[in-house]
Amino acid sequence: MRYAFLLAALVASPALAAPAPSWSVNKAKSRLAFVASMNGQAINGAFRRFDARIQFDPANLAGASVVATIDTGSAFTGEASRDQSLPTADWFNIKAFPQAEFKASQFKSVGPGRYIAQGNLTIRGISRPVALPFQLAIKDRLAVMRGSLSIDRRAFGVGQGQFAGTEAVAANVRVDIAIEATR
Repeated sequence: MRYAFLLAALVASPALAAPAPSWSVNKAKSRLAFVASMNGQAINGAFRRFDARIQFDPANLAGASVVATIDTGSAFTGEASRDQSLPTADWFNIKAFPQAEFKASQFKSVGPGRYIAQGNLTIRGISRPVALPFQLAIKDRLAVMRGSLSIDRRAFGVGQGQFAGTEAVAANVRVDIAIEATR
């Protein structure tokens, strides 16, 4: 009897939850954008190349996970001199850190179609915990996700030398995520 109870406890354990279904990102219909502020003016930008391994089911949050990789060398703002500086050691330092990564394995429902992903964001080799609130609509085999969070670029070493302070470039950067995925 004692073994049956132990077996039942193990089977019911969230740590042993079955993985949620896998989703494939439709890169043509997805966007990873950012808004920074320089000298009080908004700077809009985005990353041209990113991907994610997504396992998600609203009915199985314990089995959900996301690993997103971002090619930091693909950052652009549409202004040539600024875009040429983004890959340098002052900003993303793509020679040493060609990718940023977001990994999440804890998800919480906060209302119908609304969630928070708890994970770690790694930029320039520096990892910090972040909470990503997002909205998700699933219809048949199509999922549309929208999320936004603000990060302090200084916590990740983004902005070195004359850009380390906040005199010219504000500390907070808003990251806007729009993902369309299919399973």
